[in-house]
Amino acid sequence: MNVKLAWKIARRELRAGIRGFWVLIACLALGVAAIAGVTSVRESIAQGLDREGAALLGGQGEMEFTYRFATDDERAWMDENALAVSEIADFRSMITIGEERALTQVKAVDGAYPLIGAVTLSPQMTIEAALAGQGGLSGAILDPMLFERLGLSVGDEIAIGGERFVAMAQLTREPDNASAGFSLGPRSIVALEALRDTSLLSAGTLFETAYRLTLPIETDLDAFEARAKREVADGGFRWRDARNGAPGVARFVERLSSFLVLVGLAGLAVGGVGVSAAVRAYLDRKTSVIATLKTLGAERSTILMVYAFQVGVLTLISVSIGLVLGALAPLLAAPIIEAQLPVPVVVGVHVGSLIEASVYGILSAAIFVLWPLSRVEQIRPAALYRDAQFGLRGLPRVRYLIAMCIMIAALLGSAILFTDSARLVIWSFVGVVGSFVLLALSARGVAWMARRAAKARFSKGRTGFRLALSSVGGPGGETTSVVLSLGLGLTVLSAVGQIDTNLRNAIAQDLPEVAPSYFVVDIQPDQIAGVLARLSQDAGVTNYESAPMLRGIITQINGVDAETYAGPHWVIRGDRGITYSAAKPENAEITEGAWWPEDYTGPPQISFAAEEAEEMGLKLGDTMTVNVLGRDITGEITSFRQVDFSGAGMGFVLSMNDTALRGAPHSHIATIYAAPEAEAPLIRDLAKAYPNITTIRVRDAIGRVVSVLEGIAAATTLGALATLITGAVVLVGAAAAGESKRRYEAAILKTLGASRLTILLSFALRSALMGFAAAIVALAAGGLAAWAVIRFVMSAEFHFAWGSAVLIVIGGIALTLVTSLWFSWRAMRVRPARVLRAQD
Repeated sequence: MNVKLAWKIARRELRAGIRGFWVLIACLALGVAAIAGVTSVRESIAQGLDREGAALLGGQGEMEFTYRFATDDERAWMDENALAVSEIADFRSMITIGEERALTQVKAVDGAYPLIGAVTLSPQMTIEAALAGQGGLSGAILDPMLFERLGLSVGDEIAIGGERFVAMAQLTREPDNASAGFSLGPRSIVALEALRDTSLLSAGTLFETAYRLTLPIETDLDAFEARAKREVADGGFRWRDARNGAPGVARFVERLSSFLVLVGLAGLAVGGVGVSAAVRAYLDRKTSVIATLKTLGAERSTILMVYAFQVGVLTLISVSIGLVLGALAPLLAAPIIEAQLPVPVVVGVHVGSLIEASVYGILSAAIFVLWPLSRVEQIRPAALYRDAQFGLRGLPRVRYLIAMCIMIAALLGSAILFTDSARLVIWSFVGVVGSFVLLALSARGVAWMARRAAKARFSKGRTGFRLALSSVGGPGGETTSVVLSLGLGLTVLSAVGQIDTNLRNAIAQDLPEVAPSYFVVDIQPDQIAGVLARLSQDAGVTNYESAPMLRGIITQINGVDAETYAGPHWVIRGDRGITYSAAKPENAEITEGAWWPEDYTGPPQISFAAEEAEEMGLKLGDTMTVNVLGRDITGEITSFRQVDFSGAGMGFVLSMNDTALRGAPHSHIATIYAAPEAEAPLIRDLAKAYPNITTIRVRDAIGRVVSVLEGIAAATTLGALATLITGAVVLVGAAAAGESKRRYEAAILKTLGASRLTILLSFALRSALMGFAAAIVALAAGGLAAWAVIRFVMSAEFHFAWGSAVLIVIGGIALTLVTSLWFSWRAMRVRPARVLRAQD
């Protein structure tokens, strides 16, 4: 192999221009730009979270307790080891003025809050002045949404859980708002001292306390966390520090960006079809050059290197264009990104993100170009001339197939490394490969059916229709390229549309039919009998349930750290709702083991959710330690039961025998199923009789969830559209490459007497047939993928969304018609004599 000679020839051919390679450049540049843009935004958010982690958290470290304040000894430990400590209580409650009520997330703060950053209010005043209040009442700072919803003005007297306050200001900036995560109500801030001795923060009510710590600069956070868990409450608290100030936001951004990167890789796969087709078309035009080089004694490897150099240079140019576009997009959109996100963003050029995108682009290009390139080496000059009419044929040599497999493995490994989610990457790869195989087989099937239909009796006498069928089924046609490029893009779009529609329907339509009307929390033990009596007397209440409720953290399983034993399962992360019962609840379905006797007074026993137990690797006889209010309770798992969370009703992962928990301070929770007309008077009566309880309207909570889903759906739809745009570019390239064939075909048909309308109708029908075929296959593949996600990931019932399906079919047909007819019309305008003379 003469590398120097190969580079010299390649350089000379490149000087002649890149005609026919614009599809390769466009496909790679679009795919790389999409991935570079997504990863750059992800890195911008990650750097913002890292840089402002302490400000988002409100300190360098945080110790969070459930249902209780720190004991004197625990607080003394914090004061001794931190430079400053701020104490915060957080809970849900109802804010009322007259007959108007609204759910709010209350933050009760001490005088040291905030340790880092500043609270901004309207009208301007200090937080100390706002919380001091006026007229003998403590002050409250409220989210502007509460002012609007309740018709409030500054200075109005309000009640929060029955405690009186005066609305002093609107909250325009809360420095640590991103650390709170998802909430069901707008924020209210009050002074902790105004609530410390009230029923809202009494033992057993639902609240959390957080102690923000200012630590010396040289503090080793890992060592500090380990020491805190050894010396404070036996580790019965949740620890966060400045390295992960907003874990919910970081986790959400990471998962969404990983998904979008994989959608971008699907776009590169679509573009790969265009890249491969562009290289194949280019080599078809170079058959005489290749044959001449071989005749003159050039080695096969040298010839391969000539065109590998050319494609490599163009790939590097394409990837560079994509990197520039991907780096510029976040910079240009910086004001929009910063305005939409609740966290700081460090917008800039992130080298790591660009390297990630370039790796994906180069590997994808190499995989798709090696197939057509490798076939040049093994074909003899005579075969090249004979195959010139319909392009190169045959499989690559084994060593090239092995090289392609290695590059695919490298691409998968890179995706796993960059996204840190092997399962997601592998299943996405299986989905893309499966779609490719299905689309390729479907393209062959469409061609076979078109050939059969062209010979059928119903085609006789319909010249335009028969010509269209013959073209779709004939050799050297565009069927495979169109179905692959358009079909994969439509598959991604179809899957996203079906998943989005099913989730929206399940949450906004199906769920309210089976979900309760209201959740009622913070019902004290001496109030539960009165609440249940009021519900039982109301004819508008169709059903209700109640249960005692505590919250605890699962710290150990079989004497081993819970996360070490079960992994990062959602049950282990944070605190969980716990209940107790002597008798087995009527709706409890035991799947394994047995419920304890009603008069059982022995060591604690646990009944655990069966599905979650299987995921965590639990079995009967295992022991589990739960920290409740700072006290470790270790029990034996004696039964598993079916717990259904799909109806948004009452369901507890963990239940204990009553003697294990009855003595602990706790409250009760109730669910109410009521007719719409009975809801308002019922909730009003409960609020007057028990002002401390909190009622959560399920439809409002569903609305908040739907709004989050709308944002996710918008992002994923944009990613799918990017894939579809790449497919459109491939379609345009295929149509452009076939323009000379259409020109020749039109000239022959005109010479034989066919009218322009007949010829144009033939071109339009073939495009519509290919677009229809691609759309139908995409609906099948996308629907199957969506069914799997809804059925096995979301554990919900799947319903095929015909609305989005019709749009997919119409879009597929329209896209192929527009791209094909544009070039067909240009081919029609050329005189037959000119075309036929050029073929001599």
